[in-house]
Amino acid sequence: MASTTPNYTQTLIPIFDGEGYEFWSIKMKTIFISQDLWGAIEEAFQEATPEEQSTWAAGRLKEYKQTMQKDAKALSLIQQGVSNAIFPRIMNAKTAKEAWEILKGQYKGSDKIITIKLQSLWKDFETLLMKEGESIQAFFSRVSNIVNQIRSNGDTIEDKKIVQKILRSLPAKFDHVVAAIEEAKDLTKLTLVELEGSLRAHEERMQKLVVLTT
Repeated sequence: MASTTPNYTQTLIPIFDGEGYEFWSIKMKTIFISQDLWGAIEEAFQEATPEEQSTWAAGRLKEYKQTMQKDAKALSLIQQGVSNAIFPRIMNAKTAKEAWEILKGQYKGSDKIITIKLQSLWKDFETLLMKEGESIQAFFSRVSNIVNQIRSNGDTIEDKKIVQKILRSLPAKFDHVVAAIEEAKDLTKLTLVELEGSLRAHEERMQKLVVLTT
């Protein structure tokens, strides 16, 4: 019978070197959840003394050891997920939650810092415009980068707002296709993937037309 125990050694762990904490923490959270370890991050493991354990029933003792093992595995993943330069900051952490909170506090920042960062990100979002000569793919990548940072810092932004922003931010050469999309599609249900596909198809047609006329 195959073992159902998660194989922690095969996971490719992202390395945090002091930059890009938001993206690193999202990737690590996914790893924890996939291996049933997120509980160790949400609630700190409480170590019991041998004397306390000696009074427990077998079922409680088994559950305690399983929880302790999960916490150790989660802590191990965090330790493996930081560079040698960052590791000293968490080397004395006794639990996974303690190590996680240390990194979160130092690199995500306080509530005040997050608020200031979000104000800057929202300003970047509101002033976004597609640049001259920029491709649809590159523009969508810029939009996605800002949106992902807004969301990772705790704010909500609905896809329909992003769709509307993109349509307002395109250069005049896209006016015809924007009008067609607004007339034919329900913008409250239009996905970003569908919008990008429509705009890239129009972009390719324009590029072919330029080739044919030169």
